[in-house]
Amino acid sequence: MGGAAETFYGVIRRQGITRRSFHKFCSLTATSLGLGPLAASQIANALETKPRVPVIWMHGLECTCCSESFIRSAHPLVKDVVLSMISLDYDALIMAAAGHQAEAILEEIRAKYKGEYVLAVEGNPPLNEGGMFCIDGGKPFVEKLRAMAEDSMAIIAWGTCASWGCVQAAKPNPTGATPIDKVITNKPIIKVPGCPPIAEVMTALVTFITTFGKLPELDRQGRPKMFYSQRIHDKCYRRPHFDAGQFVEGWDDESARKGYCLYKMGCKGPTTYNACSTVRWNGGVSFPIQSGHGCFGCSEDGFWDKGSFYDRLTTIRQFGIEANADQIGMAAAGAVGLAVAAHAAVTAAKRLTRKPGRVAQEK
Repeated sequence: MGGAAETFYGVIRRQGITRRSFHKFCSLTATSLGLGPLAASQIANALETKPRVPVIWMHGLECTCCSESFIRSAHPLVKDVVLSMISLDYDALIMAAAGHQAEAILEEIRAKYKGEYVLAVEGNPPLNEGGMFCIDGGKPFVEKLRAMAEDSMAIIAWGTCASWGCVQAAKPNPTGATPIDKVITNKPIIKVPGCPPIAEVMTALVTFITTFGKLPELDRQGRPKMFYSQRIHDKCYRRPHFDAGQFVEGWDDESARKGYCLYKMGCKGPTTYNACSTVRWNGGVSFPIQSGHGCFGCSEDGFWDKGSFYDRLTTIRQFGIEANADQIGMAAAGAVGLAVAAHAAVTAAKRLTRKPGRVAQEK
C-alpha cells in the first residue's frame, strides 16, 4: 500500500497540499491530542523529516467495528492517516492484494523493517483446539500473530476484543478467545479499549507514535493516559443532576425529557474510563449519554459478564443535594449535636480519672 521511506510531508506536497494547509493540519492534530501550543511545530518537524511508519493491521475474532470507527475519523481524516502519515502495508479488510500476494507482503515487511513496524491487532486469537476457530491464510490466527509480533516495534490492541476479550471471551468462552497481552508477553502493548474505540482516539494515537517516535504514557493497564485517565462520569454534562439526586426513573418520563442523570437506568459512566464525554463521536457531535442512553461500560474488562446493561451499579453513592436537602440538613445538625455530646462525655471522663488533689489545684 505504499513505501515506508517517504515522509508524510513529501507525500502531501506531491498531492498539491500547500504548506499553509499542512501547518493548519498540524495545529488541529496537536489540539486533538490535547497537547500544548509548541506541539504543533514538533508535529510539523517530525512529519517533514521522519519516514512514514510501516503498519501491519491484522484481524482476529472480531466484528470489524474498530475499522468501521477508524475510517470515520474527522481530526485527522483517515485518508490522511492511511495514505500519507503511515505506510499501511497490510490490512486484509481494505487492501487490494489477496491470497498469496497478501501473505507475501507480511514476510516482506517483517524482513525489511525488522523492529521498525507497528503491529495493529483488531480482534483476538482463540486458543482452544490449537487455534482452529480462527484460520487466516491457511494458518491459525494465533500463529500469524506470534510470528508478526516477534519482529514488531510495538503492538496496538484495537478495541475491547483485543484488549480484554469482549463478547468472544464471555463465559463460557468455548473457543478460548484470549486478549492479546495474554499471548504476546515480550513486546510493549498499547490497549485502546472500546466497542469500538472512538475514531479520533485511534488516529490520534497513530499520529503520536508517528510524530514522536515513541509510545504515549500508559496507565497501569496499558491504556494511553491522554484518553483513559478519567471516567466518563467525571466530565459528563449530566453530572450535576447526579450530584443533585435528579434521576431518570423510566424511559421517556418527565425526568428523561429534562435530561436528568441516567444512573438508575443502568449507566456505567461512574466506573468506565474513556474519552466519550469529551471527544465524543461522529466528529464530536454526540455520545450515547447525550443521545439519551446510559453508558454500557464497553471499554472496561469483562463488561459482557457483569450482568445486564440495564442493571444499576450498587456501589455508587450519590449526594442528593437538592432532592434530599431537608434530610441532609437534619443529618448534619444531628451529627453536630452528637459531636458536641461526645466531646462533653470525653471531658467528663477525663475529669473523673484525675486525682482529687489535682482537681482541687485546678480549681
